[in-house]
Amino acid sequence: MSLSATFTRGRGLLLAATAATAALAGIISLSPREAAAADTGRVRVMHASPDAPAVDIFVDGAKAVTALAFPNNTPYVSLPAGGHNVKVFASPSNGSGAAVLEANLEIGAGKDYTVLAVGELAKSTLGLYVLEDNNATPAAGKAHIRLIHASPDAPPVNVAVAGTNTNVFTGVAYRNFGPYTPVDAGTYSLDVKVNASGATVLTIPNLKLDARTVYTAVAVGLAGNGSLKVVPLVDAPAPAAPGAPSTGDTIAAVDSGSMAPIAVLLGGLLMAVAAAGGTVFAARRSR
Repeated sequence: MSLSATFTRGRGLLLAATAATAALAGIISLSPREAAAADTGRVRVMHASPDAPAVDIFVDGAKAVTALAFPNNTPYVSLPAGGHNVKVFASPSNGSGAAVLEANLEIGAGKDYTVLAVGELAKSTLGLYVLEDNNATPAAGKAHIRLIHASPDAPPVNVAVAGTNTNVFTGVAYRNFGPYTPVDAGTYSLDVKVNASGATVLTIPNLKLDARTVYTAVAVGLAGNGSLKVVPLVDAPAPAAPGAPSTGDTIAAVDSGSMAPIAVLLGGLLMAVAAAGGTVFAARRSR
């Protein structure tokens, strides 16, 4: 079977000096009724800086996240629309003294955001990638996937369907990403190739994408020390069948020490993520 998709370059806001921060909006906990009564947005954050320590994050003066460590992420949490002050401290912290990072995050009503702390502490390149998410349910038989490159030393790469020269992504470099893209639900194998030489450096087998589910895949770690890996996130699972019981929606302040990561780590995958805009591809789905 085959799939086709059109990639256009997405738009991301890289905010300097704000680590794994704003997404830590875990201090707000709203029921569906409360959320409907107020203009809110949702935010999650991922610690994607390979050499930064675990952090505590304070939102509007209250601790939102405790000891968020690389490469963990928080679930989505709701915040009232508008501006929110975010301060980041090395963990453990009571929020006093000078913050390592501080910024203001503007939340739009009805919008979802993913915030990634990227860069290297040792090289003074820490920053924040803020992306607006699109968690609309895919059509029947389709999945949506977005790819983010957050590995500071990984080279630009091409990603092709295994055994072919058909690129899914071309010349993907650090701090780039590809927007959510509809693909046929199924299982795929991909080859990762160095953009400059075309040499295959890795094959990613059996990447399973479920129907009507939205994903983000994030390349994190360092290629130079062998810590590079891909963390797949489920942004929005397939909607429950009518009449299915609710799974609940209340989220209190997040403690990363006790919270199981949303993502399942796929160790050792060299998958630089984020496509060059305007690339149209046709790819073969593995059987």
